[in-house]
Amino acid sequence: MVGPARPLFVLFGSSIVQLSYSQQGWGAILAHLYARKADVILRGYSGWNSRRAVQVLDEIFPKNATEQPSLVIVYFGGNDSLLPHPSGRGQHVPLQEYIENMRKIGTHLKSLSKKTRIIFLTAPPVNEAHLTGNSVLPGQKLRTNESCRIYSEACLELCREMNINAINLWSLLQNRDDWRHVYFTEDGIHLSAEGSHVVVKEILKVIKEAEWEPSLQWRSMPTEYGEDSPYDPIGPDGNNVNVSNYTFLETMQWE
Repeated sequence: MVGPARPLFVLFGSSIVQLSYSQQGWGAILAHLYARKADVILRGYSGWNSRRAVQVLDEIFPKNATEQPSLVIVYFGGNDSLLPHPSGRGQHVPLQEYIENMRKIGTHLKSLSKKTRIIFLTAPPVNEAHLTGNSVLPGQKLRTNESCRIYSEACLELCREMNINAINLWSLLQNRDDWRHVYFTEDGIHLSAEGSHVVVKEILKVIKEAEWEPSLQWRSMPTEYGEDSPYDPIGPDGNNVNVSNYTFLETMQWE
């Protein structure tokens, strides 16, 4: 633990979360925008499904923690929606169990504190033409876009029931004809830089429109050590320039 204490944002999920800290990933963009405002903490685990996630809820989100998260963004569903393997092992989780697992995650997070806000991300679509793998019977696809849709809609319905903010990645990432090639990497599953940009813009929109108190909108949050200082850089007029809230040109696209 290091100080000063900042609001904590936790990203919890499978590979869509773990890889979000890659260059131009949506987690990395959030960390950049919230620099000196909030600590964006990555808890992403490639290959995980909701069944494995509920087993470690108390370890990742202990109820007796001194500081509880201000925001938790949760993503599970893509691996759950895989087709069942004939062996009975693997990542597939039956739909009703998936719904109950996500309910357990939502209930646990809501119990952490009154200030903890939650956003669920649904299963995204996949580019079936690029999918590879031999975990299913020959000739069968490992994943289908239709199974992703079913799990996505189930997550949305649960969020409506539990009053949890949700982002429908399945629909969001099919908003243009060439989405398969623009929003996804060559594996057809994980997000490209442009796909991450779409996701982070939607996350920022949800945070802004939620009107939470206190606000978690990045422009509205106080900047750590944002006071004027005689050690600030000197501008052309000979005066100190406070750069604590300096907005790099690339952040303008997130308004």
